[in-house]
Amino acid sequence: MSLAAGLGLYNPGMTHFLHTADWQIGRQYGQFDTDDAALLAEARIDVVTRIAALAAERQVDAVLVAGDVFDTQAVSDRTIRRLFAALAGYTGPWVMIAGNHDAALADSVWSRAAQLGCIPPNVQVPLRAGVVDLAPQNLAVLAAPLTQRHTYDDVTQAFDAMESQAGRVRVGLAHGSVAGRLPDTIDATNPIAPDRAARARLDYLALGDWHGCLSIDERTWYAGTPEQDRFRGNEPGYALDVRIAAPGAAPQVERVATGRYRWSAWTETLSLPTDAQALAERLAALRADDVLRLELQGHVNVPTWEALQRAVAQAAAQARAVLADFSGLLLEPDEADLAQLGAASGYVGEVAAQLRAMQADPDQAAVAGEALRLLLRFQREGTAAGGAQ
Repeated sequence: MSLAAGLGLYNPGMTHFLHTADWQIGRQYGQFDTDDAALLAEARIDVVTRIAALAAERQVDAVLVAGDVFDTQAVSDRTIRRLFAALAGYTGPWVMIAGNHDAALADSVWSRAAQLGCIPPNVQVPLRAGVVDLAPQNLAVLAAPLTQRHTYDDVTQAFDAMESQAGRVRVGLAHGSVAGRLPDTIDATNPIAPDRAARARLDYLALGDWHGCLSIDERTWYAGTPEQDRFRGNEPGYALDVRIAAPGAAPQVERVATGRYRWSAWTETLSLPTDAQALAERLAALRADDVLRLELQGHVNVPTWEALQRAVAQAAAQARAVLADFSGLLLEPDEADLAQLGAASGYVGEVAAQLRAMQADPDQAAVAGEALRLLLRFQREGTAAGGAQ
């Protein structure tokens, strides 16, 4: 962002809009408990309400939504109505296109929205490639909605031949993968040429599909999803405030934080009690807006294992959600554990040794570890009961 942008020294004649994408309304979160999943799904509607309020507060000329408004074609009629109701806070023009999750098929979530009559008059949803001319805003939106989930053709190629009114700021609106600029693991479908903005004489190319906020070049941006929805640290949780002084001028782009929940993925390798203590302190710092996936590896003794269980349970009570995976963490009782439990020799000791050996087999590790933990607990309780007689 330029110094002028940072100081708020904007020309009032600028074309000014918000760029957002990948709302994924109706997304389900099956890996979470029911209550957590419901709140995470509701957050996707809530962030749209915040975007509408942001657009009104900043008095933008338009809001452009670059596809995947809905997560599936099969969302309920109620969800469709709720989405369009969430736009009410901004009464200026909205232009939104279909992405790969909500492609503009002959029978689609968009055709249902039209049948329900719930699309407000200030919301334009072009279902085929073309120019949406917003004359009062001096803005020509070159839209390329996806009409099928996957295509191997660059739908933005049509922009090159699209004409707009002289003097209009030209902004492309598309959904797909910029060739050669995203990780190799990203789908190769719905390709977009990396130099499309230059080829089509665009002042700005507003993209969706990649869920992180990302600049391809000064005129080509992914807004990312405005509310984080997966464990990937690619800078989600933003909308883009874009100002363009005149056709041909470089856009001034400001990232505006919109997300509520913070998704984190921790992989921790433990071998000493101090490792577990440090992890417990980090877990204690989690708050109500945290969503954590925790994978544990290494080996710990019985007291450390139990302390970790307590720390994770407490974190789950204070965070939005904690998904903890203990399968990579081996329970290895030390000599003190075995001596205390009376399992250093005899039949119980032999079983404990066998279970410890079984943990080396990935297919048996989880079951063996749980069996070992139960064995040690029962033996300890039996020892305590015997001593109390």
